[in-house]
Amino acid sequence: MTVQRKISRRVAVYCGSADGNNPAFRAEATALGTAIADAGLGLVYGGACVGLMGAVADAALAGGAEVIGVLPDVLAGKEIAHDGLTQLELVSTMHERKARMAELADAFLVLPGGYGTLEELLEAVTWAQLRLHAKPCILINTAGYWDGLLAFLDTAVEAGFLKAKNRKLLRVAGNASEALMQAAESIA
Repeated sequence: MTVQRKISRRVAVYCGSADGNNPAFRAEATALGTAIADAGLGLVYGGACVGLMGAVADAALAGGAEVIGVLPDVLAGKEIAHDGLTQLELVSTMHERKARMAELADAFLVLPGGYGTLEELLEAVTWAQLRLHAKPCILINTAGYWDGLLAFLDTAVEAGFLKAKNRKLLRVAGNASEALMQAAESIA
């Protein structure tokens, strides 16, 4: 007799390793971690204990969620690895990190961040455009942080570099609760 184990649903969260200069950014990261736990979901993220990454992980852990961090070896040596996670996976490269996070996640949620966050977001959306996955990609536009990017994407549609149907692959939520509601519709 084969025993089936229940597969946990997880969301990947991409966000900054800094807090940013608006307290709303950290507050939203904390709210997202809490909401993930309250929804009975697991969190997959970059494995750091600092910035918004640390805030979302700490809040999810405090709520009893499974939290898996995926961190390149080179960053673990800089003393940013979170030591209280359910599981911390060390990988060799940033490429392996993104691939592993995508493998473990059922949806991608994006909080404010810098180059790394933007790169992770765009890769996830590009993979959706190429139909390498059908997982929702949801931008959490805290305090209008992503307004410039959204305007750029609309310009890309107008200029003929992005199809309108593919522009819709990137969903936008005003806050953590709205983002999780959107994700839940797709991963239920």
